[in-house]
Amino acid sequence: VQLVESGGGLVQAGGSLRLSCAASGSTFSINAMGWYRQAPGKQRELVAAITSGGGSANYAASVKGRFTISRDNAKNTMYLQMYSLKPEDTAVYYCNGVGNDLYDYWGQGTQVTVSS
Repeated sequence: VQLVESGGGLVQAGGSLRLSCAASGSTFSINAMGWYRQAPGKQRELVAAITSGGGSANYAASVKGRFTISRDNAKNTMYLQMYSLKPEDTAVYYCNGVGNDLYDYWGQGTQVTVSS
């Protein structure tokens, strides 16, 4: 399984971005998926997660109400729509997929920078 993120960039505070994570390979083996982020000098943290069918999602308290996670299994793609971005959202965002054997798959990350 390979995961490739896209959609990061530089945006002003209050702006929006949509991240995408395209999966390839043995995508049938992926169950839950999620977005994580890591800011400089900080630990990687879970931003949002979604179940295999996309029917249920959960969010970190810091992004709830501003970010929306979704997935299109027909396109093997997961999304993170981000609104009302804040400078503290600046981080490298990583796509994660959990396999049937609970193996964690990771993308290479995409940089999101929010200027004040």
